[in-house]
Amino acid sequence: MASLNKVIIIGNVGNDPEVRYLDGGSVVAKFSVATNERYTTRTGEQVESTEWFRIEAWNDQAKTIEKYVRKGQQIYVEGRLRTETYTDREGKERFSLGVRATTFQFLGGPNDRQDGGSFEAPTQTQQPAPRQQPAPQAAPAPRQQAAPAPQAARQQPPRREPDPVPFESNSGDDDLPF
Repeated sequence: MASLNKVIIIGNVGNDPEVRYLDGGSVVAKFSVATNERYTTRTGEQVESTEWFRIEAWNDQAKTIEKYVRKGQQIYVEGRLRTETYTDREGKERFSLGVRATTFQFLGGPNDRQDGGSFEAPTQTQQPAPRQQPAPQAAPAPRQQAAPAPQAARQQPPRREPDPVPFESNSGDDDLPF
């Protein structure tokens, strides 16, 4: 049977990325991402919970992260959960859960970043997604002695999509249908 290890995180970057260039030519970038959840308990108390995730990206992705990612930016990350084992200062074996990024995309407004790209792991593609450019407009035709164009035929400005509404869960786990 097939197996799957995939995690999707949308949150805010918690620290400027730490980037290391390794002897073999590889590059690794590590940074943290915080996600927030708001909910109401059965007693009516409003609770906000923050989860922190350690993200690691390699090679071309790491170089892009080094160049564009800064603390506070909103980011979308897809990746795989990875368990690391280490020994702490007291000699105890510890485990750490992290995310190895396979895809990421910058979120937020144009002032939050310098480009609008999304990036995938080199195994999928090494190029950022192309930025959409507005279609060039044709030069106006010379006017003839004809009736003015009807209202519907006039060019309308492009419609702006509304900003997404953040998800807020106000139910407990016991309200789930499964």
